[in-house]
Amino acid sequence: MNTQRHANAAPSGTTVDDAEISKFEKMAEAWWDPTGAFKPLHDLNPIRITFILDQITQQLFQDTDGSGADTGSRAQPLKDLRILDIGCGGGLLCEPMSRLGAKITGVDAARGNIEVAETHARHMGLSIDYRHSTAEDLVANGEQFDVVLNMEVVEHVANVDDFVNATAQLVRPGGLMIMATLNRTMKSYAMAIVGAEYLMRWLPVGTHDWRKFMRPSELARSLRASGMRISNLSGLTYNPLTSVWSINAHDLAVNYMIAALRDEH
Repeated sequence: MNTQRHANAAPSGTTVDDAEISKFEKMAEAWWDPTGAFKPLHDLNPIRITFILDQITQQLFQDTDGSGADTGSRAQPLKDLRILDIGCGGGLLCEPMSRLGAKITGVDAARGNIEVAETHARHMGLSIDYRHSTAEDLVANGEQFDVVLNMEVVEHVANVDDFVNATAQLVRPGGLMIMATLNRTMKSYAMAIVGAEYLMRWLPVGTHDWRKFMRPSELARSLRASGMRISNLSGLTYNPLTSVWSINAHDLAVNYMIAALRDEH
């Protein structure tokens, strides 16, 4: 039996799904094409950034009277905050986080994604710590971050509970994790699979496996079991006429985001 791993195979890690990594290796060159395979993420990015900034301000930066504090320079509100983007892809979130002042580390199990991310950041004049690695590798190295961004990743891993536990360990005590994923409903099947992959052709067919989508209650339970405390749960709704996403606290039927804190002790 030939046990040699492919040159682009993911680093060792119990939650890495090699079939999922292979999908994204094939699409790696398309990350920065706003009309290509990752168009949905380009459309989604502004509202993701808004949510991230709001949660960081509300949960990590509180002034003495309990209102959201000014985190510093308006141009760089995340200055010196250590942030991890796990499953960073081509760097669609890492680059704006870097421009906002964060010390950002981007990690992905697909080497092709990291190569694209490094090249694009270099062309943009940004210094970002990109690594071809896994959550388990970072845990083994004892690393922790103020904020862990875990966006549109959990539906692609091999073992959700192990992955959530590993990423939770990467959040420092008092720190924050923000997750985004897809709900397992008939509406999400109609929109994210039938609509996005087969009808609109926004994504290659087979990008998502509806059976791996997680209900908010399931993800929240996994987070709590990993020592995290849910601080915000919000849905995302999409207007196909304007290609604009909005945060909707009452509609979790398709896309949703969770913010969770790790207690100080």
